[in-house]
Amino acid sequence: MSSEPIFRSFTLGDLGDFKNGANFSQDDYGPGYPIVNVKQLYSGRYVDLHGLESLGKDVLKRPELLFLEAGDILFARSSVKRAGAGQCALVPHGVTNIVFSGFIIRYRLADKNATNPMFLTYLLQSPMYREIFPRIATGTTISNLSQDALNQVQVMLPDKSTQDVIAEIFGTLDDRIALLRETNATLEAIAQALFKSWFVDFDPVRAKQQGREPEGMDEATAAQFPDDFEESELGLVPEGWRPSTLDGVSDVGIGKTPPRKEAHWFSERTEDVRWVSIRDMGNSGTFLSETSELLTKEAIDRFNVRRVPDGTVLLSFKLTIGRVAITDGEMTTNEAIAHCKLTDQSPLPSEFIYLHLKQFDYSTLSSTSSIADAVNSKTVKAIPILVPSADVVTAFEKIVGVLFERIKTVQQQAQTLVNLRDTLLPRLISGQLRLPEAEAMIEEVTA
Repeated sequence: MSSEPIFRSFTLGDLGDFKNGANFSQDDYGPGYPIVNVKQLYSGRYVDLHGLESLGKDVLKRPELLFLEAGDILFARSSVKRAGAGQCALVPHGVTNIVFSGFIIRYRLADKNATNPMFLTYLLQSPMYREIFPRIATGTTISNLSQDALNQVQVMLPDKSTQDVIAEIFGTLDDRIALLRETNATLEAIAQALFKSWFVDFDPVRAKQQGREPEGMDEATAAQFPDDFEESELGLVPEGWRPSTLDGVSDVGIGKTPPRKEAHWFSERTEDVRWVSIRDMGNSGTFLSETSELLTKEAIDRFNVRRVPDGTVLLSFKLTIGRVAITDGEMTTNEAIAHCKLTDQSPLPSEFIYLHLKQFDYSTLSSTSSIADAVNSKTVKAIPILVPSADVVTAFEKIVGVLFERIKTVQQQAQTLVNLRDTLLPRLISGQLRLPEAEAMIEEVTA
């Protein structure tokens, strides 16, 4: 471009209109109109339209007023967590007769030829707006955003052609991030399939019991597996393999939260220690590297918060049960997260424990309908786990170790791109960075 773009200030109310979604009860679900809920707004730039539930056709008197169009931006209207208010995503092309729930506010631009909806979505999803929305929300237990508050939100927009260029290069960046995440999903699926075959279905042992050679392994590896089963407290297991517990194969510890009213214990300084929440685990991949908050070293010492070493398996066991990740570097956690620290006596590597906890049926930990009430630190420590022979564990670790190292590398590449995406737009708007410089930076990291 021959000249630098000029950014102008608008309010969202200047550019378009808001509409609240449909209120309904659980009994209103049925064959009819697919409906978008808040959980569909957390998949990235676009609303996730897969597997939508439906409202019965008789529920809505004028459903056409709630139909979505490509280019609409949907906002989370209500959230039990303040940080969730204002979560937004763009409606993609291809929508037909899809409506949205009362927990969502729809934003429709007055002129999509004058404002690029994707550019605006990237702007509203950026960290600077993720800080604004919770501040303008009302309520304590539940945060609520109103149309009036959203109408007053100010945005800085360049000319339309510059919006188009920025949206395109950011879209390319997002496509690259998605590809890396798909690669990791495939790598983890390979590791999970191998774990299930060896340690859940016991395929190599069953093959040898039936006089067949185990598939997919060399003769030396096959020789490490027994050829029969024996009774145990976990049922029939391969001979020589022993039942244990999570606390029996690792040092299971629980995190802590310093007093929330004393804000000085919490930090955003990179030199402090990362502090993991359940939300952080939900945002992570196989490895957890980024946290929304950190603890000062003084807080860790004052409240005796356990430090979690690099390569430690984390498990959420309160409120949201069963999120699993491996630490990428030293961290701390809150009290809803258990960590499985390896010791010199640990018979299993972190990759084995991770894969076991990913496929574990947590409903077996409760004899009542309320798993959330039943699972505590004691039940976490008692989670059963089968310990194979050392030779089999070594053979398994040799295979999955390579997969997990690749997963970590790819995830770090994706995080680098995410960080770049989140920092470029504010710098462009503030004038700290010119568009050609931004394009060059993206080309460098995606080449």
